[in-house]
Amino acid sequence: MKPLRDFLELIKFEHTVFALPFAYLGMLLAADGFPEWQQFFWITLAMAAARTVAMGFNRIADRAFDARNPRTASRPLVTGAISVRTALIGTLLSCGLLAVAAWQLGALAFRLFPVALLFLVGYSYTKRFTWLSHFLLGFTDGLAPVGAWVAVRHSLFTVSDLPAWIMLATVTLWIGGFDLIYACQDVEFDRRDHLQAIPARFGIPFALRLSTICHGLTLLLLAALGNLLGLSWPYWVGLAVVCGLLIWEHLLVHPDDLSHLDIAFFNINSYISVTLFVSVLAAIYLV
Repeated sequence: MKPLRDFLELIKFEHTVFALPFAYLGMLLAADGFPEWQQFFWITLAMAAARTVAMGFNRIADRAFDARNPRTASRPLVTGAISVRTALIGTLLSCGLLAVAAWQLGALAFRLFPVALLFLVGYSYTKRFTWLSHFLLGFTDGLAPVGAWVAVRHSLFTVSDLPAWIMLATVTLWIGGFDLIYACQDVEFDRRDHLQAIPARFGIPFALRLSTICHGLTLLLLAALGNLLGLSWPYWVGLAVVCGLLIWEHLLVHPDDLSHLDIAFFNINSYISVTLFVSVLAAIYLV
C-alpha cells in the first residue's frame, strides 16, 4: 500500500475537491436533479481519474524543473521517495480508468475522450512556450463540468447545451485567475529558467490586477448561468457567498506580501467550489 500512498501524495489527491464539485455542478444542471446512480458513479470515477492523469503526468514532465525550484524541490519524485516508474504506472492506470469511464458514459463521451486527454497531458508543456498557460490550465479544468454534461445529455453542440459552454468559460477564468496568483511565488525561478508565466513576463502587480478581472468575469458568467437556467434563490445566496470569498482572496494577496498565498489558493478556492455545488443542489431541490 505504500506505493499507492506515495502516489496519492505525489498528485495531491485531496485537491480533487477543486474539480469534482464543478463536475457535479454540470451533472446536476444537465439532469435537472440527481442523475442515475450508474451515471454518478462513472462521472465521479472519470473526474478523479482525469485529475490523476493530469497531475501524475505533470509531476513526471516537470521533475527537472521541480528539482531546481526551492519551492518544489521536496516533492516525492524529486527526492526519490517515489520512483518515476511508480508515477508512470499510476498515471497510465488512471488513463485506462478514464477511458473505461468515458466508454461507460456514452458514445459522445468516448469520442471526446482523446480531446480531453490531449489537454490533460499537453497542459504540462504549455509553460515552456506561452504565458497563456494559466488559462489553458483553467480550460482543462473546465472540461470537468462539460464532461459531466455530456455524460448526462449525450449532447454538446446544440442551443440547449449553452449552459455547458458557460460553465467551461466560468471555470477557465476562475482557475486561470487563481493560478495567476499562485504563479506569483515563482517569478524569479520562472525568469531564470525561461518559463512562461504572466507574473514573470509582466510583473506581479499586473498579474494580480488581471486575476481580479478574471474573477469579476467569473461572477458575471455565474450570474448569466443562473439567469439562463432560472435557478431559484439558494443559487443566488451561494453566488453572494462566492463573491465574498473572492473578495477575501484578493484582499489576502498583495504585490509586496504573498505570505497568505496558500490560504488564498487552497482554502478559499475549496470553499468556492463546494459553495457553488451546494447552492445548485439546493436551488434544484428547494423550489
